[in-house]
Amino acid sequence: MLISNGLILNPATDTREVLDLRIAEDGMVSEMEKHLEPQNNEEVLDANGCYVFPGLIDLHVHFRDPGQTAKEDLYSGSRAAVAGGYTGVFAMPNTLPVADSPEAISDVQSRSNEIGLLSVYQVGAITKGMKGQELSDISAMVQAGCKAFSEDGKSVMNSKMLRHAMREFARLSVPVFSHCEDIDLVEGGVMNAGEKAASFGLPGITNAVENIIAARDMMLAEETGARLHLCHCSTKESVDFLRDAKKKGLKVTGEVCPHHFLLTEDDIPGPDHGEYKMNPPLRSKADRDALIEGLRTNALDVISTDHAPHTAEEKSKGFLGSPFGIVGIETVLPLTYTYLVLKDVLTPMQMVEKMSYNPARIAGIPGGDISPGHVANITIFDPAAKGQIRSEHFYSKGKSMPYEGMPVSGQVRYTIYQGKISFPLRKE
Repeated sequence: MLISNGLILNPATDTREVLDLRIAEDGMVSEMEKHLEPQNNEEVLDANGCYVFPGLIDLHVHFRDPGQTAKEDLYSGSRAAVAGGYTGVFAMPNTLPVADSPEAISDVQSRSNEIGLLSVYQVGAITKGMKGQELSDISAMVQAGCKAFSEDGKSVMNSKMLRHAMREFARLSVPVFSHCEDIDLVEGGVMNAGEKAASFGLPGITNAVENIIAARDMMLAEETGARLHLCHCSTKESVDFLRDAKKKGLKVTGEVCPHHFLLTEDDIPGPDHGEYKMNPPLRSKADRDALIEGLRTNALDVISTDHAPHTAEEKSKGFLGSPFGIVGIETVLPLTYTYLVLKDVLTPMQMVEKMSYNPARIAGIPGGDISPGHVANITIFDPAAKGQIRSEHFYSKGKSMPYEGMPVSGQVRYTIYQGKISFPLRKE
């Protein structure tokens, strides 16, 4: 395959230039030069006016498979991911049963390989059954191919147990993805604690719920030498913690999701709108502004989605009755481009860093680099395309999100995985 006339954005080599890119039969990038001539009946993709960059990698998705496949499954989630420009995702372990064994890791990755649209990396649960009482067999799960561990959906509240786990993560050189939530402080909260929650008559979730665990986990990472990645940061204090930890030289990174850098509690229309309910919740304007500044200054390293699909019936029950979580894997790229790049918060190159290069580096996986000799996992993105977000067009089974009808710029034209086109999807 030959990709011609695209603006190459490759952070690994600091390449920002209109070049042609050749993909060999083995699925690797073989050449990147100006004016390459087609050879031997090569398929030619004209990327004129488009960005060509390493395939996106999402460190935080929920594909609900096994056990909750009415919400999402590996097949629907994979289709949604490639439509969003992704060539790799990390699926959280809060499935049924929990992904807490080598067999669970192998099962998801084997079935994902059969689908063949992108790499699905199954994240391992830190404790058995995510019950916080006994550590999973971390070493055996790593041997089975597990690249990261998390208890996402909750925190390991036993600090002694988490410290023991972090020592194992440091020894085995795998990162821990930390969901920071002091469950004892939630007290039934369903949205950010503040005047808006009070006006709705709803119980609130304070910043301390996140901040206490974020600070604790950083201390444990410093003590154990573990690589710590903070999931879905939502508070200004989390950004401060990350900035300070990086100055100290700790191996810590953090991610932010589009809903947290786009929206605040003030955007919630009313208590019946379950499409605005996520965990952590939409915070204050001061928190949102701190997250944006954290992205701009690289205190925050990654943009992830926390793609968390639920059925329409579940999400129709307002803030008190709906589960936490929204979908986001098909909307993140145009939202990021429209509301961060076009507003001069990030450059296009920084967007690629935070959505491809940095995630690959943090997780220690191939990707994030499309220079010759690297695997051809590539996203071709048209920044000039205009449109609106419409859930009726989603490939995900989940449709609930707060962006319906939002105007956006930019559209994924092609997703290429291991040298083959995975999006647009083949008609069945």
